[in-house]
Amino acid sequence: MAKMEVKTSLLDNMIGVGDMVLLEPLNEETFINNLKKRFDHSEIYTYIGSVVISVNPYRSLPIYSPEKVEEYRNRNFYELSPHIFALSDEAYRSLRDQDKDQCILITGESGAGKTEASKLVMSYVAAVCGKGAEVNQVKEQLLQSNPVLEAFGNAKTVRNDNSSRFGKYMDIEFDFKGDPLGGVISNYLLEKSRVVKQPRGERNFHVFYQLLSGASEELLNKLKLERDFSRYNYLSLDSAKVNGVDDAANFRTVRNAMQIVGFMDHEAESVLAVVAAVLKLGNIEFKPESRVNGLDESKIKDKNELKEICELTGIDQSVLERAFSFRTVEAKQEKVSTTLNVAQAYYARDALAKNLYSRLFSWLVNRINESIKAQTKVRKKVMGVLDIYGFEIFEDNSFEQFIINYCNEKLQQIFIELTLKEEQEEYIREDIEWTHIDYFNNAIICDLIENNTNGILAMLDEECLRPGTVTDETFLEKLNQVCATHQHFESRMSKCSRFLNDTSLPHSCFRIQHYAGKVLYQVEGFVDKNNDLLYRDLSQAMWKASHALIKSLFPEGNPAKINLKRPPTAGSQFKASVATLMKNLQTKNPNYIRCIKPNDKKAAHIFNEALVCHQIRYLGLLENVRVRRAGYAFRQAYEPCLERYKMLCKQTWPHWKGPARSGVEVLFNELEIPVEEYSFGRSKIFIRNPRTLFKLEDLRKQRLEDLATLIQKIYRGWKCRTHFLLMKKSQIVIAAWYRRYAQQKRYQQTKSSALVIQSYIRGWKARKILRELKHQKRCKEAVTTIAAYWHGTQARRELRRLKEEARNKHAIAVIWAYWLGSKVLDAHIPTLHPGILHTLTTVTYIFFLKVRREYRKFFRANAGKKIYEFTLQRIVQKYFLEMKNKMPSLSPIDKNWPSRPYLFLDSTHKELKRIFHLWRCKKYRDQFTDQQKLIYEEKLEASELFKDKKALYPSSVGQPFQGAYLEINKNPKYKKLKDAIEEKIIIAEVVNKINRANGKSTSRIFLLTNNNLLLADQKSGQIKSEVPLVDVTKVSMSSQNDGFFAVHLKEGSEAASKGDFLFSSDHLIEMATKLYRTTLSQTKQKLNIEISDEFLVQFRQDKVCVKFIQGNQKNGSVPTCKRKNNRLLEVAVP
Repeated sequence: MAKMEVKTSLLDNMIGVGDMVLLEPLNEETFINNLKKRFDHSEIYTYIGSVVISVNPYRSLPIYSPEKVEEYRNRNFYELSPHIFALSDEAYRSLRDQDKDQCILITGESGAGKTEASKLVMSYVAAVCGKGAEVNQVKEQLLQSNPVLEAFGNAKTVRNDNSSRFGKYMDIEFDFKGDPLGGVISNYLLEKSRVVKQPRGERNFHVFYQLLSGASEELLNKLKLERDFSRYNYLSLDSAKVNGVDDAANFRTVRNAMQIVGFMDHEAESVLAVVAAVLKLGNIEFKPESRVNGLDESKIKDKNELKEICELTGIDQSVLERAFSFRTVEAKQEKVSTTLNVAQAYYARDALAKNLYSRLFSWLVNRINESIKAQTKVRKKVMGVLDIYGFEIFEDNSFEQFIINYCNEKLQQIFIELTLKEEQEEYIREDIEWTHIDYFNNAIICDLIENNTNGILAMLDEECLRPGTVTDETFLEKLNQVCATHQHFESRMSKCSRFLNDTSLPHSCFRIQHYAGKVLYQVEGFVDKNNDLLYRDLSQAMWKASHALIKSLFPEGNPAKINLKRPPTAGSQFKASVATLMKNLQTKNPNYIRCIKPNDKKAAHIFNEALVCHQIRYLGLLENVRVRRAGYAFRQAYEPCLERYKMLCKQTWPHWKGPARSGVEVLFNELEIPVEEYSFGRSKIFIRNPRTLFKLEDLRKQRLEDLATLIQKIYRGWKCRTHFLLMKKSQIVIAAWYRRYAQQKRYQQTKSSALVIQSYIRGWKARKILRELKHQKRCKEAVTTIAAYWHGTQARRELRRLKEEARNKHAIAVIWAYWLGSKVLDAHIPTLHPGILHTLTTVTYIFFLKVRREYRKFFRANAGKKIYEFTLQRIVQKYFLEMKNKMPSLSPIDKNWPSRPYLFLDSTHKELKRIFHLWRCKKYRDQFTDQQKLIYEEKLEASELFKDKKALYPSSVGQPFQGAYLEINKNPKYKKLKDAIEEKIIIAEVVNKINRANGKSTSRIFLLTNNNLLLADQKSGQIKSEVPLVDVTKVSMSSQNDGFFAVHLKEGSEAASKGDFLFSSDHLIEMATKLYRTTLSQTKQKLNIEISDEFLVQFRQDKVCVKFIQGNQKNGSVPTCKRKNNRLLEVAVP
């Protein structure tokens, strides 16, 4: 048995029931509740066997991504949750691998999402099929045919903003490898009456509004059209604009799609000319004019519109004018010309407009088929996609609703037949006994409508072909005669008297009991719409047109090919088309998508149960479920069944080695499931009742919980054992390494200790010997020194004594002589002559001078100088010690300094102050990081550039320069902008870019990198301008307190094509400084910074003067900029 894969099954994590076949109990209420529950959880797809139910969510869901396509690719239909991709993949693989032609039938009422479903099917098939240039071209053409057909065939209705007003069947052709070769499109019953009249709240076909909204003025003038919708009578004005729809963009999409599909330029112009002619036909108005014979004749009021139509189509104006006023009837060899009154003229005009547009649409389909048809003649595989109107029940139901509902009756008939056929074939293939299934067969209703003898369509054709007066009332009378006894036909004038008092059934109506419910039809207009007559005069006028396309649309207008045979009616044509379609579908393997509209408001998250119930009834979904589960409700191949439920049996778990069928038999026997609840086919197990399946699911869920517990237990035990063994092994390794390390460390410590002890012992012994030797030596030297000093001391002492004795003797002798002399003088002074006395005094002075000289040698020399130097040294020492305690703080901006204590220290005091300031500045700078140094360098640069020049500079000094104000690297909003810039961003700031025309400002992201200056949009992040720094020549600004500055670009450079830039910023000083430094770093040239209240700015070819004035501002202190004239831009600064 293969290893079990973990996959998401339809039964896993179900919200409600994914397959309605498994719904228990099955009734209308549980059916709707299950749909609502899944819809509320954004599960819009549900299965009925192989049928997909799609509920329109009216919002985008993340379930159609390329990842989802890969998820559903080559997967079993029931392997994943319900999805339209699962059905598309099943159909494509059946076509590719089993060589079975496929058809996908998409049905539902208007607004249920049929068109979107068909697009999803085609996009999935395009995604999973082969690749290659030719294959991709074919896929692109197939996909781009949708916008063209939607523009010409879709319209806004009260139920749907993009409602298909035609039925479309596309056969996509593939080669043997499954690669698309081409396709063929068939269209059914375009609602051409919408061209001339639309119900209230609805629009005409999209192309009219797209042409008027998206065409260029040149094209509109060429087509003689105006952009105003109100100019055209065929366009309803109450809903001309649709919310969320851009007609102009859609027009460009349609033109591009036509080009991709293969339309030539002249073909596209011809198509638009026909559309314009249809629009202008509605503006033709008629007035009555009496003739001589008393009959009224119609005349055209304003012939300007007719003239423009004739110029567009190349028709002679007189020919077309006559065709609107006269009608020619031919019978055998006779021609009778009769005048048309005003009512008939308007009928002819509208009939021409409807035929012209419907034939143009058919030509478009044929032209697209020519482009997308397969080019090779090899055998092809075919996948058909049918997107056709759903069952319609309106308040007023007419001929269109009648044949649409007839088509749905045929589709329901083939759906029931093919579903029963598929069930029966599977039972036979699996050798299961087939039991008869009772169901409602709507063949009786189809026969009521399409019977060739007494069917409603046959009687309508007979009434239209009958000579004499034919009206809708005569047609209703005929229905009452032929269909009165039919159980599905009701009429007030029927012979059956039970309706005579039924006021809900008007006299001019009849009612048909369809499979989806009763529908009341207004008989008014049945005959005219079935005839679909276009007067031969108008056909011939169209054939005479020089416009090649219009001429080809009316081949019956050729006089050489006049056919007096009446053309087939609209009903018979549609009946033949439906018969062809049914025959085509019966040759293919059918796949069904049933689309349901949850509400009439086209709003998300709203589920109208009454509306959904109505659709479930007329789609016959409950009938489909009953047919599907009439025998066995669920069937599954043996391999996936055994893989899913094998854990419920010990014999099959975990691996079964025998055949899968034997394993399933053992499993069901072990679970004791009643034999009547299941049956074994050749390759599948069939389960009769959903309760049995749900019982298996409950057992599986419980078993999975038990297995999960067991797995958790085993895993935890394994994890703990593994962790323990790892820890044990780690502990052994760690212990071994630690013991080794410990022994090595102990050995090293022992070795180191031994060496230290040895060195210490050796050192101690050496020092001891050295000390002994030194002691002996010092003892010897000491004895010698002491003896020498002792002898010297004794000698000096003796010398001093002898000198002292000599001085004393000499001093005594001198003093004694002086005393004797003084005594003699004292005795003789009174008697001495003054001259002698002066001489004696002089001699005495000389004598005492000699005595002082004798005694001076006994005192120390230079004592005064020594004392002066000592005193000065003490003063300086005291000065420095006091300065140590009075030092100011280390802040460079601290201007305090101790006062000078002594005048002679003035220069020293100033020099110390200077040295200390330089030292503390250096200490302060050493604390800076590289980034802080850069900031201060930028601040210094800003000071040199703007100080005393720009009034805004002082306020910027205290603001740090941050640069990256927007944090582009962290903000996910600017991820795209960040990826686009590979250089380092120096500054990122939002600035106001001044408009060159009016002086108004626009927010822009200002980015400065190493080499470029960039401007980007603030909202989207898209780069608007990129200027290399080498192209920046100058920056100009005013001297006032504003943030305006101009960036001048080099003339002739690519960046200067639109002229210089004028900005306004809250960080002008920082931005100008960084721009100056970056430019200097990259170009090695200084950027010129001009500061002036008037400067010139180059705007494209003109030079504009920017002038700054003082003024009072209305908006406070914000400067304003205003364009005065072509040469002056004035900035008012408060």
